[in-house]
Formats: sequence, structure tokens, C-alpha cells
Amino acid sequence: MRPFAALILAAGKGTRMKSDLHKVLHPIAGRPMLGHLIAAVDQLGAARKLVVTGAGREQVEAFVAPLGVDVATQEPQLGTAHAVQQGEVALGDFNGDVLILYGDVPLVPAETMRRMLDRLGGNDAPVAVVLGFRPADPLAYGRILARSDGTIDDMVEYKDATIEQRAIDLCNSGLMAVRGSELWRLLAQVGNDNAAGEYYLPDIIRIARAEGKRSIVIEAAAWEVAGVNSRAEMAAVEAEWQQRRRLAAMADGATLVAPETVWFSHDTVIGRDVVIEPNVFFGPNVVIEDSVTIHGFSHIEGATVHSDAEIGPYARLRPGADIGQGAKIGNFVEVKKSRFGAGAKANHLAYIGDAEVGAKANIGAGTITCNYDGFLKYRTVIGEGAFIGSNSALVAPVTIGEGAIIGAGSVITRDVEADAMAVARGKQEARPGWAARFREAMTIKKMARK
Repeated sequence: MRPFAALILAAGKGTRMKSDLHKVLHPIAGRPMLGHLIAAVDQLGAARKLVVTGAGREQVEAFVAPLGVDVATQEPQLGTAHAVQQGEVALGDFNGDVLILYGDVPLVPAETMRRMLDRLGGNDAPVAVVLGFRPADPLAYGRILARSDGTIDDMVEYKDATIEQRAIDLCNSGLMAVRGSELWRLLAQVGNDNAAGEYYLPDIIRIARAEGKRSIVIEAAAWEVAGVNSRAEMAAVEAEWQQRRRLAAMADGATLVAPETVWFSHDTVIGRDVVIEPNVFFGPNVVIEDSVTIHGFSHIEGATVHSDAEIGPYARLRPGADIGQGAKIGNFVEVKKSRFGAGAKANHLAYIGDAEVGAKANIGAGTITCNYDGFLKYRTVIGEGAFIGSNSALVAPVTIGEGAIIGAGSVITRDVEADAMAVARGKQEARPGWAARFREAMTIKKMARK
């Protein structure tokens, strides 16, 4: 494969999204749509990356700046050919192929991009390769008139197509790969004598054909080129991505009890023999190792769960949670920026933040680590085999030694040495007959007010 540059069009206003956030920055599976495309072209080793922006360009520029992506601006916006033409200053001296993508068409697999570039480098040396598809309903897509070998005879926008041409079901996705040595010269010849008065990118195919140069169409599945112009379309693309990710997880050896209720992030890593019960949500940066069980209604983000651990139900793992081999995080337990050693347990109703929990330690119901004083965060260390009684508060910074026992209901503010027992609660006092006398006095008082 020859060197290639990725040119991503993202100049549209996205008014149908009704959002202050630029359309291409809306997330699919926890990653901005534009980020999906950049990741795919990075996977293929793009030599250059350029995004053409327009309205809301400050947001796009801020997103792509750390990713090594150049930016060009289309202003005013006069059509797709005009948009691509804005990349000439940045890419005019590039000696390679140019892959043209759309920022609101986020699911194009790297493999499909590679097929386009490979075909462009074929022995018959086409000037361009267009990605076509056959949707269930062609709607108002542009049509591709092609021969059985893929040679393109013509491409027409729906507005300019005849009734016979609209009956063709091979549609133009808008994506194409073009020889860089030809692209800018062809774009310079595109006019706007059409129903919309715009400069259409597909016209370069027609111009090249008039010069006796051949272009080719290859086909992709409709889901690969699904575009996003509204919140409803974004939800449909998200649903498609999630369905495919669930199938991949099961094919790789995970059990999803109710697949349609499990929500993955773009980078979720799931091991073999993992069991995921219904209504589990994975945010970004999650690694689940082999033989983990995740019970229903758990929310996991930025966490690592090691083999044979058990999570939930109704557990929440926040960024920085590291759950050791065979550990247990039970129902209504929240863990943030804390490491649980092998076999450690917090079975129910606990908050463990900024903590180190030793192997086989047991944290009782209602326990919290008081890690924040309103200004700074502090760390709690719980030694191996320690037992923390129910409804205890560990006020950080504090260390509970190995094998120590904390009595239920304690508020621990000082370190506890290994194998010691610490109790810190008020003294219990009982007054015989007091409750009965109180009820009698209050009954008399209530009757007097009637």
C-alpha cells in the first residue's frame, strides 16, 4: 500500500443535532465520532491527517490538536468538492493517495479503508475508488452507474438524477480514495451547474472519465457508511455498534446473559469465560480479565478487574479501581481510585475511595473511607486479613495493620497496629422504664391540646 493521507470533512453546521457541541464530537461508544475515524486511519498508518472544518471549528481544532491532525477551514461552505479543495494547501505537495472520509460517518472499519486503498493501487491504475453501498431504502442518496467489473460510467446526485437513474440501488457513500497526483487538478475543473448550485465531489469521476481515465466502485455494507445528522440517527448508529461489539464479545468466549442490555465502550477489554448479567454498563478504560462474574446493574468505568473476581449486583467501579484476583465487590459498593488485593471483600453498602485494601481483608456493610476534607484527598491503607466492622468510618490518612479488627460503628482517626482491635464509639447507657414514662407523659400532653 502506497503512502496515504486521510482527509476528513467536518465543516457542516449539524443544525439538526440542536446542540452546542460540534456534530462530529458527539460520542459513539464513549468516543467522539471523529475520534473513531482518526483511530482507524492511525491503525492503517496514515502518513498525513487533515480535518476540514467550518462552523464550530474551535471545538474540532481543540480535539484534534493532541492527535497530530492538521486543520483546514472551509468558509463559506459551497459543497463537498469545495470542502476537499481546502486541503490543497496542506496536502498539495503530498506524494501519495488521498482517502476522503466524513466526520459524521464514524463506523467505517479500517479494513474497508484498506480495501479502497488496495484497489486504488491495482494494476489497472484507476484514478479513484468510490465506496458504494446498497441501503434497504435508497432515499435521496446519489446513485452510481457502474459496470459488472466495477467500472463507473457515471455518478449523479439524487436531485439531478432521472427517474431511471433513481431506480438504481447502488448508492454513493461519499467516501473515496483518489490518487493525489490527480485530485487537485480534477477538483479545479469542477463546476456548480446543478440543482443545488454546489461543487460536488463526485464530479471528479465524470471529469476523469471524459479524459479517458477509469474509476472503480467497491461495495460496503450499509451499516459501515451510516451517517449521523440527528440525535435519532446517532442512537441508531450507537445501537449498531453495540450489537456488533456484543457479538464479538460472545464470539471471543464471554457469556452475556441478556446481550441487548449490556453497553460497551469503544475500548472495553473482556477476557474469556467472563459472565456478564443484564444491565451492565462499561465506560471507557475498562479491562476485565478471564473468569470474572459481573452481576446485574453494575456500572464500571476506568477500572481493572482481575481474574476470578466477582462484581455486583448494583456495584459501581470508578476510575482507578483495581480489583484483585478472586476479590468480591458486592451490592451497592462504590470503589474509586483504590486497589483490592487478592480475595479481599466489600460485600455490601460501602464506599472505598483512595485506598489500598490488602489481600483477604473483609470490609463490613456501611463502611466508608473518609478521604476528602473539603480541600485535599488522603489515602487509607487496610492491611492483609484485616476485618472492618459494619458502619465504620476510616478517616484518612489512616493505616489499619494486618490482621487488625475494627469494632462495628467505629470512627477511626488514628493508625491501628497489626493484630490489634480498635473500637471508637460512644458508651452505651440504658435507663430502665424511661421509655414507658416518656410515652405516658407525651400522651397526656397530646390529649391536653385537643
